[in-house]
Amino acid sequence: MSNGAGRNSVTDAKEHGSSLTATGILKPNPATVGPSMNLHQWNAKHLPSRIASDAASAVCAAGLVAPLITILDRGIMENASGRSPLMSSISSSFRALFSRPHTFLASRPFRLISTVYFSTYLVANSIDTFHSTLCPSPIGHTTSGPSKFLATSAVNMSLCLYKDSQFAQMFGAASTSRNPIPKASYALFALRDSLTIFASFNLPPLVAPLLSEGTEKAVGRANAAQILAPAAVQIISTPLHLWGLDLYNRPGMSVAERMRQVGRNWVGSTAARMGRIVPAFGFGGVVNSGVRRRLMGRLEGCG
Repeated sequence: MSNGAGRNSVTDAKEHGSSLTATGILKPNPATVGPSMNLHQWNAKHLPSRIASDAASAVCAAGLVAPLITILDRGIMENASGRSPLMSSISSSFRALFSRPHTFLASRPFRLISTVYFSTYLVANSIDTFHSTLCPSPIGHTTSGPSKFLATSAVNMSLCLYKDSQFAQMFGAASTSRNPIPKASYALFALRDSLTIFASFNLPPLVAPLLSEGTEKAVGRANAAQILAPAAVQIISTPLHLWGLDLYNRPGMSVAERMRQVGRNWVGSTAARMGRIVPAFGFGGVVNSGVRRRLMGRLEGCG
């Protein structure tokens, strides 16, 4: 190409809004390129409705699981502090739920639990919507990448740490009810929640393909993985939870004494935490993902 032709090409490109980079390469103006030159396009279709669907799914899931989790969390706290045996506390809370539901649902413990799980589900759903918008991909797409783990962990851990500090003061040992929560307890609670979040939002998509054909026919691999993964991790995370509570309830105890205390409460507390985790991230996760999948499917059907 001659120098004159080259100058004419550059002039024509500039007239269409293109610019020269530092190396002399023409950078197209996105406003003037045709569809065939658009290298990346966001999938913003029905975005306001998708965001509303994310919130509605989170409300359904949190509303389903919050009453039971409130009862079990209080029972675990009172049992660890010696205020009340586990089953006695659970029975008392169930009586309060059925005899005075309006009082129970307006109580501070219930509001704390509802906030934790609504926020956690909403963030997980929002990450999926954000990912499907930017990538782009179908609006019902879900992801199991590190962004979901980090975002849901940050929100869930922050709110759970606050919730646990309030529950420990409300239902802990009477002699320590106004004491500050030790930093070591916060660290153990954070590690506990990291394990739970990872098992609830990241492991199920990885575990589901490994399950048997019989599981797929019975309940579905995805549903089974969503229930089994967060429940199984409680075997590891419950001792962390109990150790953190014991640091608050019985300051100054030796490591050997704490190990004995954790060992005494491990089986019952693990069963109770499985009982709360299965609804929270098992059934709750199934409801959240199921409602979201259905709502997103309706939006995709709208065209």
